[in-house]
Amino acid sequence: MEKTLDIKKTYLTQFTDFEKSLNGGKSKPVHELRKSAIANFSELQFPTTRDEEWKYTNISPLLKHTFTPPQKTVADSNVNVNQFLFDKMEHSLLVFVNGMYSKTLSKIKDLPKGVIVNSLAEAIKEENPIVKQHLGKYADFKGHIFTSLSTAFVNDGAFVYVPEGKIVDEPIHILFLSVTNENKILVQPRNLFVAAKNSQSTIIEHYASQVEDTYFTNSVTEIVAEENAFIDHVKLQEESLNAFHIGRMDIHQERNSNFVSHLISFGAELSRNDFTSRFNDEGGECMLNGLYLIEGNQLFDAHTLIDHAKPHCNSHEHYKGILMDSSRGVFNGKVIVRKDAQKTNAFQENNNIILSNDALVNTKPQLEIFADDVKCSHGATIGQLDNDAMFYLKSRGIGVDAAKAILIHAFASDVVRYIKLNAVRDYVEGILKKKFHEEE
Repeated sequence: MEKTLDIKKTYLTQFTDFEKSLNGGKSKPVHELRKSAIANFSELQFPTTRDEEWKYTNISPLLKHTFTPPQKTVADSNVNVNQFLFDKMEHSLLVFVNGMYSKTLSKIKDLPKGVIVNSLAEAIKEENPIVKQHLGKYADFKGHIFTSLSTAFVNDGAFVYVPEGKIVDEPIHILFLSVTNENKILVQPRNLFVAAKNSQSTIIEHYASQVEDTYFTNSVTEIVAEENAFIDHVKLQEESLNAFHIGRMDIHQERNSNFVSHLISFGAELSRNDFTSRFNDEGGECMLNGLYLIEGNQLFDAHTLIDHAKPHCNSHEHYKGILMDSSRGVFNGKVIVRKDAQKTNAFQENNNIILSNDALVNTKPQLEIFADDVKCSHGATIGQLDNDAMFYLKSRGIGVDAAKAILIHAFASDVVRYIKLNAVRDYVEGILKKKFHEEE
């Protein structure tokens, strides 16, 4: 307890220093949001395994470290972006190094008129009306200490706005690259993606690291899909195996909007992902797909909530896990169908493969249904590789390791194949092949 109090004091002191560095930024409307968040942070406690929402996720390894904001800018010459790009994919690229936008490393292609792909810090400085309207409105920090911490330090991240009727054909790749020096840094990207009426866009939110250092990424992403808007979103997390990643994504969906999410997670010693999507009008669709592959002592935790607050909406959720060594997986997926949300169609499933006697998964799919005219299903499975399938492959002259790789690849493909971008899908499959020494 004393250690956590010291950590809280450290972050409160860091906020005081951050506030001093803002100069004229303290007069911006967003600073009232920051002050409200830091006041809330000071009242909250870090979660323990006694808290139901954190029952299987022990964050004490995170709290052993003292993380500080980056003190100096990393020279562009010390940053290798190329290894994290997707071959032959023509796209706009935003690069953030240690949470700070790098204009030199970024590449914004010609975009339809009115489309904004920029640094959030720049949008705040310009007092962009879209930012003023939406920032901080969906990621509620009242009962969430890490969201409070992020909101208190809102400064930079990605801001994407697609105006009414605009179609952005090429994906927008946002790369958050951690390049640590001697300090254990705290990086807190804040992202806002707004898709106006009848618009279409594809966004890749990518977290990576050049070295296997210890650092803490605390990210919050707010997404707005207005009437008839379509957003295809990929979150790819391949950070240092010594890093900590706390991520939150809140989606606000209007009438007939369509949101598709793919979470692919390989990195971090401890990774916690909270996803919340709410239907605020009829006819919406939401798909949440996820794949996590963990080894060693890694811990992956996904807490998802799809809120069917309105009728005639569809949701589909499918998470898969591959666990090796002494890794730990947590899946807690909740679907709420509210009283007036008739004609809801909701599907949820979590499947896991355990490749070691020491790996462990805690899974809890949940349905809370308060309407009577609905179609809902959920389920979870935990098992090992199919012995009959292994025997079949080996009887065809395929070695044990190769047979294992083929079956794992087939298991993962149920999620990976839904990624529409071929280059991104190939990138993910390349990581899987490398992990299991699968021959090309």
